[in-house]
Amino acid sequence: MSKAIDARSPGISYQALLDTDSHPVPDVLRQQSPAKRKHNDLSVDRYISAAYHDQEMARLWSRVWQFACREEHIPEVGDYTIYEIGSDSYIVIRSHAGNLKCFVNACLHRGRQLKQYDGNCSELRCPFHGFAWSTSGTLKDVPASWDFPQIVASEFALPEAKVATWAGFVFINPDPNAAAFEEFLGDLPAHFERWNLTDRYVQTHVSKIIRANWKISQEAFCEAFHISATHPQALPYLGDTNSQVDVWDTFARVITAGGTPSPLLDWAPEEADILRHMLDIREDMDLPWSVQGTTARRTAADSARERWRPMVGDLVDTWSDAEFIDNLDYTLFPNFHPWGAFNRIVYRFRPNGNDHRSSIMEVLLLAPFTGERPPPAPVLHLRADQAWVEAESLGMLGKIFDQDAFNMERVQLGLETTRKPGVTLAGYQEAKVRWLNETIDRWLERDL
Repeated sequence: MSKAIDARSPGISYQALLDTDSHPVPDVLRQQSPAKRKHNDLSVDRYISAAYHDQEMARLWSRVWQFACREEHIPEVGDYTIYEIGSDSYIVIRSHAGNLKCFVNACLHRGRQLKQYDGNCSELRCPFHGFAWSTSGTLKDVPASWDFPQIVASEFALPEAKVATWAGFVFINPDPNAAAFEEFLGDLPAHFERWNLTDRYVQTHVSKIIRANWKISQEAFCEAFHISATHPQALPYLGDTNSQVDVWDTFARVITAGGTPSPLLDWAPEEADILRHMLDIREDMDLPWSVQGTTARRTAADSARERWRPMVGDLVDTWSDAEFIDNLDYTLFPNFHPWGAFNRIVYRFRPNGNDHRSSIMEVLLLAPFTGERPPPAPVLHLRADQAWVEAESLGMLGKIFDQDAFNMERVQLGLETTRKPGVTLAGYQEAKVRWLNETIDRWLERDL
């Protein structure tokens, strides 16, 4: 059935909900950049074709800025971490001068990987024959150098990738001709200026293998349309189909309001019902706060405000209710998802090696701190057959991620068996999914 291209969900819009906030709402939440609504299908091949994956590796991942680690992962001179994408491996290191470098993780002698694990070093020495480079990448030692007259030290430096930082995150780009990182970021730093992610630490870091293409894994977190079927427990307090979707050039966002019911709910919850479902409190238990004369949304925001006060002080009094309880899911192309405001969540999605039917999903929780910065949490690696709830540090998020993961593998298998050549998307609610795929296509069409 044909519908108007400007159709929207019934119920209160996100901007109208902001009008009810108990505190001033920042301009960044008032911005709107809706994508032009399109209704053509996306090719199924992008998810199931090894050839398409090969193009992504050659034309996207080899040329795009991508999140590699946090600065606190390599705080001291000589600290390094391994970042891998597809079959490529990189060493991100804090060099002898204290600046950040990124080297291709391969010895220039016989090709052995220089490093296999994160750590600290004073040099990059190959375990095979002992060729060594300084932490700045210059050739340092050639054992039996008399037998290598062809080696010119100035021409035997480790190949580098570009490195840049933003908000405590370290990004790399393998392309020496890549545009400046600041240009790639666009206006994203302005959006996060009041939400200082630099002064956070990695409280939790969980990585899990997903038996699905990396785009399938990521797309589950690019829209709120799936909530009614995948997370039905959230319908009394999450305004799924009333989410605001904004698309810019290299980044996009979906804002989903908390403390307000879904328009798809077939009953009208009272404020006490909304709060009860938000807190997951049984009907036979008392609520911790009264909502008489107020709303669940405001009550939950006030509670969050007090939880954060010990860490950030009276700054919380300048922040809106929306910043405490709404889901502000940003995506910096192609795979980096920092949540805005007081939410701790950061996602990263990438291919699992060169397997186009497998991906790696990572969840980092960035928490504020007082005093000295705590060390970053070690990565907990979950196999494909392990559940997210096995990562106890995720709390209730583990159950939510398991609900999401339940679909991902089946989407992969379904796309491989479907007779339909394309994927059908909603014009507005799935605009961020379309933005991701159309942006990928633009990169694949660029000249090498």
